[in-house]
Amino acid sequence: MEKKFASQGDLTEKKTTFTEIGRGLYAFTAEGDPNSGVIIGDESVMVVEAQATPRLARKVVECIRSVTDKPVTHVVLTHYHAVRVLGASAFGETDIIMSDVARGMVEERGAEDWASEFGRFPRLFEGHEEIPGLTWPTVTFSKKMTVYLGKRKVEIMHLGRSHTAGDAVIWVPDEEVMFTGDIVEYHSACYCGDAHFTDWPQTLQRIAEYKPRAIVPGRGDALVGPEMVNKAINSTIDFLESTYAPVKRVASRGGSLKEAWDACRAACDSKFSDYAIYEHCLPFNVARAYDEARGIDTPRVWTAERDQEMWEALQK
Repeated sequence: MEKKFASQGDLTEKKTTFTEIGRGLYAFTAEGDPNSGVIIGDESVMVVEAQATPRLARKVVECIRSVTDKPVTHVVLTHYHAVRVLGASAFGETDIIMSDVARGMVEERGAEDWASEFGRFPRLFEGHEEIPGLTWPTVTFSKKMTVYLGKRKVEIMHLGRSHTAGDAVIWVPDEEVMFTGDIVEYHSACYCGDAHFTDWPQTLQRIAEYKPRAIVPGRGDALVGPEMVNKAINSTIDFLESTYAPVKRVASRGGSLKEAWDACRAACDSKFSDYAIYEHCLPFNVARAYDEARGIDTPRVWTAERDQEMWEALQK
């Protein structure tokens, strides 16, 4: 039977959870769908990740209102992907924060990414008619910036290339909690279509050096306690290395993309096939790993047309 493209066959609504992982710090998770984070300060609230649509973002707002009536004043977007950013309008007039590299990627490829992800994730884009357009930051930073939510200090940092070239992490030092976006995943495949495979493990090591007591990953359950945090970081590294190594071996001997696909499946299926969005991610991951192994440093732009062509070529 032919596999449905990307996540087009995943039409089951996911159960959401809203978990306190530190004083005034919450993880909004949804069984492998994109996560959001909430940081409550003395007088206001910061949201990490805006979801794919205003409709989905309002679910986050409902959860926030179950624990506080403080206004949302900041939305931090860890990177530019449509499923993370296009719901921002639901939070009202806020400061929208991205790294300046991420903003450049919105400008360079944001429209193409929106069209691409719309085709991959029909369920996540239900209610897309409300999206007012691309989400642009009102504030950007290079390496690090600090926001004070009253007395609560929040550090927003770019620790290195990983899931994309411009990923941000958010560190709340008073509780030693970090929001990593898709740099860290838990029992979910890493999407590597815009990744930097050789840099990503080093970025994960920099996260580990903070010794977080809890992490809100990009997908999967909230990670509470050092044991769970370390397990997720190590499994993310394992996923990346298990994907890249066989593809690099094929590319280094001049093998084809299809041969790289077969080699990656042989290495990864037995370890990761039960991870969320594994089948969705694998063709994009192999295509990007193959490019990087052949010296293409900047990921090529994904378009709806390129998505379909690549998928069909590898599924034969």
